[in-house]
Amino acid sequence: MDAVKHYLRLCWFDVNPLELKKSTGFLRLNLVFFLVVQYFLQTNLTDDPLESLSEVAIEFLLMLGFIGTVLFFDKKLRFYVQVTSAIFFSTNFISLFFIPVIVWLSMTDAPLSYYVISLLVLWLYNLVTYIIKTVLAIDWLASFALSLLYFMVVYLGALSLGQL
Repeated sequence: MDAVKHYLRLCWFDVNPLELKKSTGFLRLNLVFFLVVQYFLQTNLTDDPLESLSEVAIEFLLMLGFIGTVLFFDKKLRFYVQVTSAIFFSTNFISLFFIPVIVWLSMTDAPLSYYVISLLVLWLYNLVTYIIKTVLAIDWLASFALSLLYFMVVYLGALSLGQL
């Protein structure tokens, strides 16, 4: 529970991801939670459980690979557990807000639900940008570009590969 409190501060841009506790157990919990929640969200959007499973698995592998590749080239691979935990925890935390909004969207198709989803995506994008900026010690523009590449590789890559 202590790790959750520290990582929760990250969602408010209040802590350096490199100063967070290194815990492989916490990382495993985040990975499992990610797979379950993303599968639920994906299945709700596609109505095909097998397609959802493959897309979530591809997204999961692309996230792990992207984080590892960036840290490898920046010679900070020793922070892999903290950075991966930070990104997955942030994604998981924001996904908890996505669930009711996706259900609301599915039931009503209300325009406000699209605005809320846009705000949640923007929050997640800003968190990933913050994590990348802090970990790699680069400026906002470079971290913004690298975050854009992250989202393109992970989410568009998973969508594209899932269609094959």
